[in-house]
Parts: sequence; structure tokens; C-alpha cells
Amino acid sequence: MTRRPPTPALLLGLLAALALLTSACGEREQPAADGSASAGAVEKLDLVLDYVPNADHAGIYAAIDSGAFADVKLDVTPRVPSDPAAPLRLLEAGRADLAITYEPELLLARDKGADLVAIAALVQKPLTSVMSIGKDAIKRPQDLKGKRIGTAGIPYQDAYLKAILAKAGVEENDVKKVDVGFNLVPAMESKRVDATLGAFWNVEGVDLQRRDRKPSVLRVEELGVPTYQELVVVVRQEDARDKGEVLRRFVQALGRGHAAVRDNPEQAIEPLLKASKGLDRELTLAQVKATLPAFFPEDQDQPFGWMEEREWLAYAQWMFRNRLVTQRADPGNALTTEFLPGEGPQPSEG
Repeated sequence: MTRRPPTPALLLGLLAALALLTSACGEREQPAADGSASAGAVEKLDLVLDYVPNADHAGIYAAIDSGAFADVKLDVTPRVPSDPAAPLRLLEAGRADLAITYEPELLLARDKGADLVAIAALVQKPLTSVMSIGKDAIKRPQDLKGKRIGTAGIPYQDAYLKAILAKAGVEENDVKKVDVGFNLVPAMESKRVDATLGAFWNVEGVDLQRRDRKPSVLRVEELGVPTYQELVVVVRQEDARDKGEVLRRFVQALGRGHAAVRDNPEQAIEPLLKASKGLDRELTLAQVKATLPAFFPEDQDQPFGWMEEREWLAYAQWMFRNRLVTQRADPGNALTTEFLPGEGPQPSEG
């Protein structure tokens, strides 16, 4: 699901959401300076998504519909971005309270001076994969030799390909890289390429499987790319300092929304389907079920949203070695776990 443009069925919903985002700018009620919900007031929060509503966002919409946010006096409004770079730009400009983005995108933004910090992981594992279909599908990375590989042209994913080929012992000039933009699946189905790097195993992989296209899916973290968290919740550093109580309520309610999805995915996806009319119910349910393990830490002793600093450090160092960032960033400044369940004062009720 690498940043592909919305399908025609989703376009009207995207345009409507963008109109809402534009009209909302400058009209949001600001939380109190100390982050508290003064006199029982409901805090309004604009949350910019990374993409149009899809399986990755099921827990967000479940938290809204189930009343998890309302229970802690939060009124959360998801917004659809105009392009993949928009969430962090809107957040930096003060036109949103929170944003969903990719861990690599956050580290790239911080390398350019953005004072932003991740407060929770939405998706714990990489979703990006090497994908191919049909009887000649790639079963192991060594089989990429002599093949055409479609990519979306994203610099850090190009670095993924280099790392994968190096570990597999395949020379870069032994493969042909084809920039297919966002048309990863069409490029495979038309046989323009033999495989792609960038499609998500929980979205495109599930769709292809259900359509009996017999996909072969190789996850990048198993091929030589250091693990990372595909999607994280990001705020401005100043808000992490000054509005911690609000952020704590947000993260803990978000965790309850995801628990609702885990407990009853069939029912919990209904708010997501209402938010994006173009989604197919059975496909979305299958995608959400596939994603469920990635919503929660593997270590069950860790709370929802957990981020492991050691893994962030390893990934940040990898980005530096591959010249994706210019500085040896300290990931400790890029994330905080203080707002996660059990990691700080609990949200007040009532």
C-alpha cells in the first residue's frame, strides 16, 4: 500500500475529507496550556491520517464509535491528507494536533529540523514487502537475479532493495529496477515487472490472495532490512512537553479501540466502512484480521503503542549508513513512551 493514489470509489470521500480539513483550520479549540481538560470540557483533536481510511486505521474508528475517546473527554476527528507528505507538514504548521506517519518519514523529517516526536506505534512491524504473483513468483530473494523489480521510487525503499540484494548475494546490476509509481499491483498483473518492492502484505497481499493470484510475499525485515514500526502517532515536541495529560488520554483510548477490534473484528470494522464508502466489507475484514498481530507488541507485557528504542537506534543507524539522513540522530529524542498505558499517570475519569 505504498502511497498509491485513491481509487475512484474513494475519491469523493477523500475530497470531502479534505474540504473538512480546510474548513477546520483555525477553528479548533485549543487545550489548556497544561494539557488538562478544564472544567470537564471536551478536547477537540484533529488527527491527520497517513492515507485514506483502510485496515490500518480500524482501531482509530473503533475508538471513536465505541465511545473510548468520548469516555476520556476527547473529540477526535480523523482527516485525510492531500498527499503522503502532508501529515507532518500540517502538524508542523499547527494545523493538526496529531498525525499518523511512517517511522522512516519521521526520522527523515527530524533530520531536516522538524521538532516532532512519536508517542505511540500504530503498526508494530514493517508492512512493506517484496511481492510477486503467479507460477513464476519469487520464492526467495536470490531469485531476484535477472528479474525486473517494480518500485515506487521512494528513496528509503530503494535502499531496502540494495540491502536485500546484498544479503542475497545478488549484484545490483543483475536486476532491472523499474519505477512504476503507485501502480505496483497493476505492474505485476500486466507482467511489466516480475516482482515489486513496496506493496503491503496486509493490504495488497491479502487482496491478491483473495483473488487467487497466488502471491508470494517476502517481508523486508526478514531479508536484510532492520525492523521498524510502519506507522506511528506523532505530535509536536512542545505538545509532548505541555499537553501530556491530553496525549495520555488519547493513546490509552486508542488502545481500547484496538482491543475492541481484536475482540470482535466483524463488528469493530463497521465504523471504518462507514468512514470510507468504497471499502469492500469482506476484503476489509480479511485485511484487518491479517493486521491484528501487528497492532500489538509481541511481548504481551508491553502496553499498546510500545516503541523499542534499541530498534529505533538500529534503524536510524542503518539510515545514516545508507546516506538517507545526514546526522547520527539520537532516536531517544524521536520517541517517547511516557503516554502509553501503565507508563505514567492514568487518565482521569468523568
